[in-house]
Amino acid sequence: MLAWTTITYGAAVSALGALILVLLLARERRPFTLVSVAAGAFAGPLAWNAILRAVNAPQFFVDAPIPAFPVSWQDTGSAVFAFAALALTLGLGALRAGPGRHLVLLAGLGAVAALVVDVFLY
Repeated sequence: MLAWTTITYGAAVSALGALILVLLLARERRPFTLVSVAAGAFAGPLAWNAILRAVNAPQFFVDAPIPAFPVSWQDTGSAVFAFAALALTLGLGALRAGPGRHLVLLAGLGAVAALVVDVFLY
């Protein structure tokens, strides 16, 4: 099972990865939006991995037999939770009056960052 330091480190790297993707691909520069992206991309993977730790679910950590991208259910869950946390954080905060396309783009980029970090870090 993952240690709390690993869970926290992974969530922090996910937040950093999400920020990088949002800055480079979505060209987002508004500080409140960037803080919201970091918060959501941190909170989602942290919550998911805390749940897996609490219920002692090692079967979620079995990687797919794809050498180039050995994704597991744990990795996928981190992406789903990141997307949900980002959609809530952005939708209720920084992008509440903005277009839905932009919100989904930023949430999707954050989810991709969380997935890639989990696949290759944990």
